[in-house]
Amino acid sequence: MPPTRGRRGRPDTRRPGGPRRTGRPEDLVRRTAFDVIRAVETRDAYANLLLPTRLRDRGITGRDAALATELTYGTLRGRGTYDAVLALCSDRELRRIDAPLLDVLRLGAHQILATRIPPHAAVGTAVELARSVSGPGQAKFANAVLRKVATRDLDAWLAIVAPADADATARLSIAHSHPKWIVSALRDALGPDRGEIGALLEADNARPRVTLVARPGRATPQELYDAGAEPAPYSPYAAVLAEGDPGHIGAVRDGRAAVQDEASQLVALALAAAPLDGADARWADICAGPGGKAGLLSAVAAERGARLLAADVQPHRAGLVRRAVDDRTGVVAADGTAPAWRPGAFDRVMVDAPCTGLGALRRRPEARWRRGPESVAELGPLQRRLLATALESVRPGGVVAYVTCSPHLAETRVVVDDVLRDRDGVERLDAPAVLASVAADLTGVGDGPYAQFWPHRHGTDAMFLALLRRGD
Repeated sequence: MPPTRGRRGRPDTRRPGGPRRTGRPEDLVRRTAFDVIRAVETRDAYANLLLPTRLRDRGITGRDAALATELTYGTLRGRGTYDAVLALCSDRELRRIDAPLLDVLRLGAHQILATRIPPHAAVGTAVELARSVSGPGQAKFANAVLRKVATRDLDAWLAIVAPADADATARLSIAHSHPKWIVSALRDALGPDRGEIGALLEADNARPRVTLVARPGRATPQELYDAGAEPAPYSPYAAVLAEGDPGHIGAVRDGRAAVQDEASQLVALALAAAPLDGADARWADICAGPGGKAGLLSAVAAERGARLLAADVQPHRAGLVRRAVDDRTGVVAADGTAPAWRPGAFDRVMVDAPCTGLGALRRRPEARWRRGPESVAELGPLQRRLLATALESVRPGGVVAYVTCSPHLAETRVVVDDVLRDRDGVERLDAPAVLASVAADLTGVGDGPYAQFWPHRHGTDAMFLALLRRGD
């Protein structure tokens, strides 16, 4: 379901350190949201990367920035629901509406149905944006459509576009704004029906909290608490920032702490805690970019007298990794499927495989519209090659962590089972038990041997973990 109604703040009409802006500030706020949404649509931009840049470049701060953020993310999350409503309110098929104008209509529908902006103001500002984007004639069309949208509230529209007696998958898809193939995949991944699918889809549409990691030996959680963060429930190195810019925290600015989802922290810590036989001095992260897990593994390895090699196939991502790790860590641009290291070189290996990202839809809502079921099949061979390479790269007695930020069965346990089917001597460790050794209060990740995090259970990304120990 689209986000719950938020609070509209009073616009700040002045650019910090610069002249007063011309025009109405709310116009610039909506134009910024629209520009980011169009960039997501037309050039595969990521909203979480582009929006902060646009806000900074245009001098949008405070409540104006909060409104632009809500309009951007709310429209991207709620697109499926809004399209169903707009289809009933338009005398044109949506596919026949010019793409920029359709994005204006979606933005207007979000303001009308899911914010506290008065409907007449929401319609008026959207119509003005349509006039700017598509001209006076299209503005009249936008006015007619959005005035129809404003005749009902969201609950009333949902009763029409997603009635209780409709097919369950179709109803959930429209009501919670997820493509039907994702609804089906998430239901399969949840396993036996415990009535959780609705809660999971709602959690995907909730605004994620900002979770920080204090990299051990370089910062402490207490330092983050002193800067305004709060304790996190599971990771011993995590803190939650309820509000504010994490970049204003000294430890984050210095690279001693970072923004990192708590499940992402815990799968790295599980690899470090997994029992192995023999030496424990050489670790590797073979898909390390952009460096979140590598940054934590690097710090833990340094405390234990081990060294990490971090590799990524893309040089610019390897550069991001370099900024996240300490000076003892080696960073290389290398293909994890054609390694530049000898077989059996490492005691512990992390393979955080490229995936559809269905576990991070809270933070990247546009991913649900960007991917299709064919993406799962396209990524499968790469995931299998990377896991096979990781098992060859670890020595006998060493441990591999296979991780994806997706709960899709075809990207998780099916990959592991396929790779191990023709490979003798690899033991599946009990991942939930290992996680319990680093996060005592953690429950609900499964019965083993694999572990699966969930947004609605843990408030984290839907991260999957398999721990595999290579035999002789």
